[in-house]
Amino acid sequence: MTDPTSPAVRTEHVWKTFHQEAEEIHAVHDVTIEIARGEFTALAGPSGSGKTTLLNVIGGLTRPSKGRVWVAGRDLTEMSNPELARLRLEQVGFVFQAYNLLPVLTAMENAEFPMLLQGIDADERAARVGELFKRIGLDGMEGRRPGKLSGGQQQRVAVVRSVASKPALVLADEPTANLDSAASDALLDVMRELNEDLGVTFVFATHDTRVMERCRRLVRMVDGAIESDKVRS
Repeated sequence: MTDPTSPAVRTEHVWKTFHQEAEEIHAVHDVTIEIARGEFTALAGPSGSGKTTLLNVIGGLTRPSKGRVWVAGRDLTEMSNPELARLRLEQVGFVFQAYNLLPVLTAMENAEFPMLLQGIDADERAARVGELFKRIGLDGMEGRRPGKLSGGQQQRVAVVRSVASKPALVLADEPTANLDSAASDALLDVMRELNEDLGVTFVFATHDTRVMERCRRLVRMVDGAIESDKVRS
């Protein structure tokens, strides 16, 4: 069971080390951080700074080499692989820069897919996605397959997919990387609205200044470690 009073994310002295031949590469270097529920936070830094690796550790996609990670009060480092898969399904939404939509499914079916795996009934799935599609500007596109959607529209479908199941946390890895300025601004507006209206916790890995400017908390990473952590009004 998750703890509704706990932070969305907490890490304690997390390291992630990769081995290349005889060399050890510390992609994440002794990171301790706490992210409260409802935050809108950016992990910022250049390529190789460790932000995406840290995001993957937080999301249970990769295990830390050392340290501990909690999501919604649950200790990921104590979980088996099937338990991690269940946690990701029920508590964590992902937005990837490559969209990762299934080409044979419609926009509606793609957005409903995690809820289908959760066993949520068809009427509830349709109601949640329909409401979010209206909110996010996709009303009328429910029956289109990804190949008939623009890049910005596909990314919006991915955002709906990530939040429709009401996760404790949404992790977004460079979500604006493939979008032009107008599409990026529109997507960030929607994410901020979902954050403020529905209380969804967002954590971004990004080097996009537009994302950094929108986030209320900016965590800068260098060489796998946190260089600065600032909360803005």
